[in-house]
Amino acid sequence: MKAAVLRAPKTPLTIEQVEVDDPRANEVKVRVTHAGVCHSDYHIMVGDLPYPMPVVLGHEGAGVVEKVGEGVTRLAVSDHVALNFRPFCGHCKQCSTGHPNLCDNVELLRASCRLSQGGNPIAHFIGVSCFAEQTTVHESGAIKVSKDIPLDRVALVSCGVMTGVGAVLNTAKVMPGDTVAVVGVGGVGLNVIQGARLANASTIIAVDIHDNKLEMATTFGATHIVNSAKEDAIRRVREIVRGGVDYAFEAIGLPSTIEQIWGMIRKGGTAVVVGVAPAGSKVSISAYPISMEEKTLKGTLFGGARPSTDIPRYLEFYRNHQLRLDELITRHYPLEAINEAYAAMIRGDVARSVIDL
Repeated sequence: MKAAVLRAPKTPLTIEQVEVDDPRANEVKVRVTHAGVCHSDYHIMVGDLPYPMPVVLGHEGAGVVEKVGEGVTRLAVSDHVALNFRPFCGHCKQCSTGHPNLCDNVELLRASCRLSQGGNPIAHFIGVSCFAEQTTVHESGAIKVSKDIPLDRVALVSCGVMTGVGAVLNTAKVMPGDTVAVVGVGGVGLNVIQGARLANASTIIAVDIHDNKLEMATTFGATHIVNSAKEDAIRRVREIVRGGVDYAFEAIGLPSTIEQIWGMIRKGGTAVVVGVAPAGSKVSISAYPISMEEKTLKGTLFGGARPSTDIPRYLEFYRNHQLRLDELITRHYPLEAINEAYAAMIRGDVARSVIDL
């Protein structure tokens, strides 16, 4: 099968022939139909986060089940699925207390090595590796979805939509009338905005350095926009909402923008880090407001997802015209143009691109 292989950081992905194993017990093989172009993979591509090489990247995807291994009960051949990069055991402390996205056994459930080339192993990226025509995953790494929803839309919910919308609904639990700022309105940030709209936030402020992204943010629910390359974003947000917003979300993964959202929240407000920061990076914030203003800084992983229930639920939002997925997809690319797709993402030309396999 064809796959996009990364052999070293800061080098282009190369399209190569790779073998994928059939499923073992409690695993399924999926024919991948679509994969989202997500910034998290780019962290590996440029060396911000270490990962074994060579590797087939891709973690936001969808497809059709082709084979099932012994003991699989959740899925059957021909089922349509969203790939889930946070497989879960269902019985550890995290799973038992409603946090399967933090499953203590996630690394045991991710296939240790199901990809190879000429007998040599190729790393299986966080148990998914969907920049390939096929992948083999743990059965909880594939969530059954309705067959009447286009699989390119399903792919988006498997990471970017779940992460952004979930950060608002699951992690922050924004309430009607609350005020929100979102720093970074790319693919994930737009979904934070969608989540705030779904939560009936009264004010949703989009902050970015790209005017085209800010314009798009207004179509997803932003009530105000701030270009942080042209004005002081913290000052402007605190002008729009006197005293600061109830919730501020960072959707880039930079220490500087994490520090920004800390300055945007009111007394008693919450700053939520959604973006993935480079390994080893550090954040410096004022300690005084932690106790004296009761400010909170917290993170969110995969939008606090309960994948088996949240992914189908968010797709129902789409079916009912409450969640915009069609408008998120700016471009489709063939696998052979994956490097071009990432270049467009870095330039800020797209909201989300999809690789068609």
